Amino acid sequence: MKVLLVSANTVQEPFPVYPLGLDYVAGAIADRHAVRCLDLNCLTEELSLERAVQAFGPEIIGLSLRNVDNTDSRDPKGFMGDYRRLVQRLRRCSHAPIVLGGSGFTLFPDETLALLGADYGIVGEGERLAALLEALAAGQDPGGLPGVATRNGRKGAWLSVAPEPWPLQVHRRFDPGADHLGFYLQNGGMLNLQTKRGCPFRCVYCSYPHIEGRAMRRVPAGEVAAMALRLQAAGARYLFITDSAFNADIAHSLAVAHAFKAQGLAIPWGAFFAPIALPDDYFQAMAACGLKHVEFGTESLNDAVLEAYGKPFRRREVEAAHAAAVAAGLHVAHYFLFGGPGETEETLADALAHIDKLERTVLFLFCGMRIYPHTGLYEIALRQGQITAFQSIMDPVFYHSPGISLSTISRRLDEHARGRENWVHAAGGEAAVRIMRRMYRRGRSGPLWEYLVR
Repeated sequence: MKVLLVSANTVQEPFPVYPLGLDYVAGAIADRHAVRCLDLNCLTEELSLERAVQAFGPEIIGLSLRNVDNTDSRDPKGFMGDYRRLVQRLRRCSHAPIVLGGSGFTLFPDETLALLGADYGIVGEGERLAALLEALAAGQDPGGLPGVATRNGRKGAWLSVAPEPWPLQVHRRFDPGADHLGFYLQNGGMLNLQTKRGCPFRCVYCSYPHIEGRAMRRVPAGEVAAMALRLQAAGARYLFITDSAFNADIAHSLAVAHAFKAQGLAIPWGAFFAPIALPDDYFQAMAACGLKHVEFGTESLNDAVLEAYGKPFRRREVEAAHAAAVAAGLHVAHYFLFGGPGETEETLADALAHIDKLERTVLFLFCGMRIYPHTGLYEIALRQGQITAFQSIMDPVFYHSPGISLSTISRRLDEHARGRENWVHAAGGEAAVRIMRRMYRRGRSGPLWEYLVR
């Protein structure tokens, strides 16, 4: 079958993100089907959506929905309207069945299928598209296949079968000749890697365990490094590891870093890290293997809030991890998320006072915790009566701490960040985005937020 895989993500702030998921889906089906990838970021007047679809003539269209909304409580924006218009455009230029997938779809499969009027959906990891294609090619009913959403016989009603995590015997089909690759090489030169799936942590707000499972499934370090070299050969000037937390398995993360060095990776790289207790020489070893940027998912520096958020660390571990990364000469950033369970005037003041003590870092500050299904936060909000079991939360819904209002938090963050470029507060990050884009035009690569440190 001829399968067109479409990346619907057009968000480019602070930088465009290469559609890694399409590579994995293509790797799962390309041995049996003719596959083409289409990235909406790369459409031009010469290559419109309609022309691209008609030129390929797909028999199946797979549409990847990365995000449901922008998770910004100050200026919330849902993306479903844009996705619905995209499906309508696809319907006008092709009669091929449309299959939805991606992390955004997995959070709200039945609602999304009904709203967008698609034909099928893949819940969880996109490699399950292979089973759906095989069933359709054989003329079989795909209903009941794990992870495949189909109509259940009633008009407008759908049935999603929750899947188990996909066995990580997968193949990433990276095509150095792909039409969309040049866009990312020209806009920052940053491509991405995945070293494992699954997250063992239990942060109350996080949807990763629902999407990927809790059990970690690791890609052998040598295979990760071999792919890194392929990306480098294709023109990448920087690599970012997309794991929910690269160091969730400390030994595996070290093995990957050492494999980078052993196989001769010459370009810098970065990753998300949890500020957990680490070996004394951990970041020194990482730096020796090419690591340049450390992004900590810290969320708070108040221990009571960290406990309420379900974080596997406390302030002491954060401060130690920060100091070790800085001492290793790495560029460090922290992400903070205020206003979740346990937040009060006192915890906010305490957290800000300790954040002030962090040196040589960039701080990304977010106000308001988005409620997603299949999370601990969803259960908390239900118990507190902030939402109901029959309420749709597809449009952005944020948790409201009984101890402090989101408006108060937002005002306090604005006051605290004023005049400090390295304190980036939500929509107040336009200046940072402008700096990064200017640097990209000058040929710089990577996240570049280190230029905000003064």
